[in-house]
Amino acid sequence: MAGLSPSKRRLQKELMSLIREPPPGVRVDGDSAGQNLTQWIVHMEGAKGTLYEGERFQLQFKFSSKYPFDSPEVTFIGNIPVHPHVYSNGHICLSILTDDWSPALSVQSVCLSIVSMLSSCKEKKRPPDNSFYVKTCNKNPKKTKWWYHGKINFFKNQS
Repeated sequence: MAGLSPSKRRLQKELMSLIREPPPGVRVDGDSAGQNLTQWIVHMEGAKGTLYEGERFQLQFKFSSKYPFDSPEVTFIGNIPVHPHVYSNGHICLSILTDDWSPALSVQSVCLSIVSMLSSCKEKKRPPDNSFYVKTCNKNPKKTKWWYHGKINFFKNQS
């Protein structure tokens, strides 16, 4: 790890930890992440006894050179779960991905939060503003100004 930036050293450490001891239902694609530390694919399976049991999803994590001081960009790709906090373009309305991010958080803690978010879902449905959001949003969900109001999401476009 000599010669790596502090950001890449942290990512290397998190990658090894996630490969060695993944949370239940979570698996990182170690080969591709090892080749490109700034973009990871994480495979996730819906937990038993939940609405998403047996369903498989993929999360794409993109890291800036400011990680862990800057949150990763996290989106669902491929099979996108139908969930009140997940837009049909894969964007996730979750406070720890923006306003509540802390350098003390990690890829593993983000994955656990998303597993928990999916597991606590009582009804598969899209956010009420899904159609409008998907038509007007920025490609990067971190450029969205999210307003968190419990079970309802609101956003404000940032130009």
